Amino acid sequence: MFAFAFALRRRRRGRLVLTGSAAVLLAVSTGLTAAASEHRTDPLQRADPSQRADLLQRADPLQRADPPQRNGSLQREVDAIHASGAVGAMAEVTSPGSHGTARAGAAESGTGEPMPQDGRFRIGSATKTFTATVVLQLVGEGRMSLEDTVERWLPGVVRGNGNDGRQVTVRQLLQHTSGIPDVLPEIAALRSAAGYRAERFRTYTPEELVGLALRDSRKFDPGTDWSYSNTNYVLAAMIIREVTGHSWAHELNDRIIRPLGLRGTSTPGPFPFIPGPHARSYASYGTGTSTDVTVLNPSMGVGSGSVISTTRDLNRFYAALLGGRLLAPAQLDEMTTTVDAPELGVRYGLGLGELSLPCGGSYFGHPGELLGYHTWSGVTRDGTRTAVVYVTSDGGPDTQQAMSTLVEKELCRTGS
Repeated sequence: MFAFAFALRRRRRGRLVLTGSAAVLLAVSTGLTAAASEHRTDPLQRADPSQRADLLQRADPLQRADPPQRNGSLQREVDAIHASGAVGAMAEVTSPGSHGTARAGAAESGTGEPMPQDGRFRIGSATKTFTATVVLQLVGEGRMSLEDTVERWLPGVVRGNGNDGRQVTVRQLLQHTSGIPDVLPEIAALRSAAGYRAERFRTYTPEELVGLALRDSRKFDPGTDWSYSNTNYVLAAMIIREVTGHSWAHELNDRIIRPLGLRGTSTPGPFPFIPGPHARSYASYGTGTSTDVTVLNPSMGVGSGSVISTTRDLNRFYAALLGGRLLAPAQLDEMTTTVDAPELGVRYGLGLGELSLPCGGSYFGHPGELLGYHTWSGVTRDGTRTAVVYVTSDGGPDTQQAMSTLVEKELCRTGS
């Protein structure tokens, strides 16, 4: 079954591990404007063309590294993920001066076709990190505040059943402390194979999604508790549109995708197909019987889960983000200041989760899922090491554990 929220559970030894993943969907790449407004705080946008090339190179360890090397340990970790029941698995890791890739399994169930080397996939709720980054850029530019209410930008949109946009701030949306209910239970294509077949091409508007979510009562008074809700990020996307006059997809492309050269990343809107090379995805909906769910209109995930990307692009994005190339220090501090997320057993900032590393310290990341595509991304606090892994099916009971173990091992690895 598709789960918009990622969940972690404690193993018998008390260790936190990934057990579920998050909302996702797609979006179509839009054209961007090369020139940036003069007041932007984003160093990539403020730089002239000659400076920007240097900033991009420093932001992306993959551009400075040698060609990807076969890494025996990484390959064993990916083989273990495949052996756990995943149809296909792919991982890519970076560290200063080097990076490695590994893949296992098939691009299509029942065939010998290998996983594509730089295949595209739906990244699910890892989309939330992109959305939060755009909001924080706008905050850094002085165009909005984290303490603005939802009502200020979307008057009358959040009302009913105890939900009140006059009482909810932008910060609470990004941190999942708003109390606004999740729209997930209302999306038939994500609940069952029959629902998928009936509604895989259905288009939702953001306003419709919010209306569906608000059929339910708010979960708690804003700011008093924590609960994962994709509706929060649908509202964040709507606010981006109101602040900028452009769509959420346009701003993602203008501010992140194009400047970082994320050629395999797109915001496909209602387009149901994945452009470029990709493996097919399979969901079991908890029944044990797999359904090919590769084709899906992801409009229900605007802001919350609709981005398509690659392992290479996600590594580049997270390295640039934590390396300080996308946000000014004050906004990056806001993003990485975390609170307890007891529902998940982790800490959560603004569009990023914080988890402990077995070698000491912590790392940041965000899982994602859309109907078979499951991903986990991790990056060290300084942005110098990244790890991204994805699978193309729900896998077995140990698949998610094997994915989180890979990320932990690679971020803890010493040397290059």
